[in-house]
Amino acid sequence: MSNAEKILSVIRQESEDRIKTMKEEADKIYSDITKEAEKKAQEIRKNGEHKVHLQAENLLKTYHSRAELEKRNAILKTKRAEIEKTIEYIHQHLLSLENKEYFRFILKLAKKLDNNEGMMYFNTKDLKRMPSGFRNALTDHGIKSTVSDQPDDSIDGGFILKNGDVEENMSFSAVLAANREKLEDIIGTELFKD
Repeated sequence: MSNAEKILSVIRQESEDRIKTMKEEADKIYSDITKEAEKKAQEIRKNGEHKVHLQAENLLKTYHSRAELEKRNAILKTKRAEIEKTIEYIHQHLLSLENKEYFRFILKLAKKLDNNEGMMYFNTKDLKRMPSGFRNALTDHGIKSTVSDQPDDSIDGGFILKNGDVEENMSFSAVLAANREKLEDIIGTELFKD
């Protein structure tokens, strides 16, 4: 099992535990609301009038619907929080990759660009830790870009490729944002398997 699979397994287990707790809390809320509704409905039924009896039944249905809605919302809120947590984990994981892995990933990002000519800008931290052979590796992979010695600290990781007026933001934040919908689907599928 790879490190990523182990991490995903731990996150999945934590998510399942949190969802189980939220479901239990939601079930308790549902139960409390239902008991309150049944109590009020019984008080109304004691009056014996048919109209009052119908009101009691409607009130009971309303409370049941409200309890179901609150339970569903609590579960959705928990799932949303877990997806956000996982996306942030991915972001932090990319930022903390070892130098060799980090710049191998940068090469993969650079190769995905249709027009990979221009000036590549990195933040100060990445310029300092850039392996000496990285610039040659760009050429070896058919990437015609030049690494700028000027840092761009507006990005936390990744790079920005500038070619005249055209700018490709390949910072990790931008790449994650651009692929957010796909990531949410994948994470949701992996973490919340039934």
